[in-house]
Amino acid sequence: MSRKITIDLKEIERKKKKLEKVKAELKKEFVGIDYVIEELVDYIQIWYLMPEVLSRPIIVSLWGMTGVGKTDLVRKMVNKLEYQDRFAEVELSNSESSSYYSYRSSVSGILEANGLNDGKPAIVLFDEIQRFNTLDPDGNPYPNVRFQDFWELLSDGKLAKRDDKEEIDRYLEDFLFYSKQRKKQKDQAAATPVPEGEEAAPPSTEDTSIGLWQARQLKKLFSLDDDVQSLADMDQDSVLKKMMVRKTKKKIYEAIDHSKTLIIISGNLDEAFSMASETSEADVDADIFHAYTEKITLVDIKSALSRKFKPEQVARFGNIHLIYKSLRRRDFEVLIQWEVEKVILKNKALFDVQLLVDKHMNELIYQNGVFPVQGVRPVFSSVIDILETNLAKILFEALMIGQNKILIDYDFEGKKIVAKVGKGKIVEIPYVGRVDKIRQANIDDVVANVSVHESGHAVVYGVLLGLAPLQLKSKVASNYVGGFTFPHQIHQTKQTMIDKIKIYLAGGLAEDLVFGEGNATIGRHNDRWEVSNLAMDYIRKYGFVEKYQAYYSNNPTAPMDVFITDKAVEEMIQNLVVETRQILEANKPFLLDLSRQLHTAGSLKANEVAEIAKQYGLDLKIQEESHLHIANYLDILSTEK
Repeated sequence: MSRKITIDLKEIERKKKKLEKVKAELKKEFVGIDYVIEELVDYIQIWYLMPEVLSRPIIVSLWGMTGVGKTDLVRKMVNKLEYQDRFAEVELSNSESSSYYSYRSSVSGILEANGLNDGKPAIVLFDEIQRFNTLDPDGNPYPNVRFQDFWELLSDGKLAKRDDKEEIDRYLEDFLFYSKQRKKQKDQAAATPVPEGEEAAPPSTEDTSIGLWQARQLKKLFSLDDDVQSLADMDQDSVLKKMMVRKTKKKIYEAIDHSKTLIIISGNLDEAFSMASETSEADVDADIFHAYTEKITLVDIKSALSRKFKPEQVARFGNIHLIYKSLRRRDFEVLIQWEVEKVILKNKALFDVQLLVDKHMNELIYQNGVFPVQGVRPVFSSVIDILETNLAKILFEALMIGQNKILIDYDFEGKKIVAKVGKGKIVEIPYVGRVDKIRQANIDDVVANVSVHESGHAVVYGVLLGLAPLQLKSKVASNYVGGFTFPHQIHQTKQTMIDKIKIYLAGGLAEDLVFGEGNATIGRHNDRWEVSNLAMDYIRKYGFVEKYQAYYSNNPTAPMDVFITDKAVEEMIQNLVVETRQILEANKPFLLDLSRQLHTAGSLKANEVAEIAKQYGLDLKIQEESHLHIANYLDILSTEK
């Protein structure tokens, strides 16, 4: 018969209010992840309000790129819920040398060390779980024998005591042996006559009690209800009797119940977040990365997990997967303002200085501190590097002349930080941001070449798709001068594959047209690789050429590829080169104007490209970052007879 659960409605109401308060506080401490906080609090409600009703643990997974606040969110939530003493943070790994818990081989052992194997409500965070992959990059299982009970925990929250019977028998055997040894020594000591004139030594308490260390072992192994101190004070005969009675009880062999545990799994899945490798990219608009991560779904997460874990293991993660999007531009701007306000408050508290920071300083920090894929951490260090370090010099000047008001600004044209101290004193500090220095090191002639190359892509992109590309860039934060034309997502069809080939070809062909073929650079090498792959797929994989309808493998060793389809691939690309060149020649005035303006600005947004195109009779649509370029299939289906 199941035990009846008593529900304390007042306690539940109290907890509910606290949970709402925690949610509100977390939203004030994190930027851009309100949707994650909402979902997380919603999913843990039943665990927090009524853990008694749970028959298996709640499992919530957090996935996202680095620096978006996965681990920090869990830690702060734990603190606000006042669960610090019922919380364990665990990093599992297949590598013994890299694991903090390498001296243990089971999750049960880790939880026992944290005092959480008692069946009471607890929170366990398994962080950086991608390092615990059970499949190698080729999909073959690793011969992993460590932490296998992790999967038991995810399954039903029960951790079997597989080795306890053997350990209990061994413990009893050792206890009996050492008890007999101590009794023998005691009897020998008692039989030894005391020399005349000396008093007999008092009986040692060590001989009659088991001590604290052994009491802790005993309590854990035999699942005793007694407190540790009471056990420590017991004599060995009493302890032995208690052990023998307890050994006959089934309870000590029962699985450890973690049905009241909240299990949070966190990790970075590069297989789902394909842009995660762009860690050094400081020039792609943060909103573009956000738009791409916004389209990542539960299906993408499960697919990514299936490349790291066995199918039955993926199933045990459950279906509660919270997906972090990359932070937007305005999220980074809010974060920078938060950090600036902290600096203002700190200087007011420490030096009674009233500090005003102009928005140009925020722009400087953004330009040099935001790497969208790296999340918030570079921003924190950049606020220190750009604002606090230079402010220290200005603060010294203010204190020396007894002034407590500072207005700090940045002059982009003069490349200097300008501070007004008090009513009239001006302090100027020549300053160029670390990332800006790299951008400014770009050689003008090379930037001109890159501007034409990228404008070539943009012109053909606009003509064929009727869209202005999301972003054009010819000055980037890289020692190797390069650029990019950032496209929208394009639905793959027979026609769009042809269009994409022409767009890739356009960069190098624009260089030929403007600078002459002799001055064309090798910057087209990646474009040619993409073009070749698209053309091969067009013919071999998708059968878009009627003459070739068998599936031809892309394996270069396959003779069918070499002797039959290679000639067709070559002819296809040659024909498309001619057609692309014609598009560029017909739009040369637009190409030249776009190239010159890109060279001057270093970067152009979609609306700026569209404005230039309009002057040459091209009406390019401006679509948001999440736009998918796709045919109007539904309209066609609805009207087709």
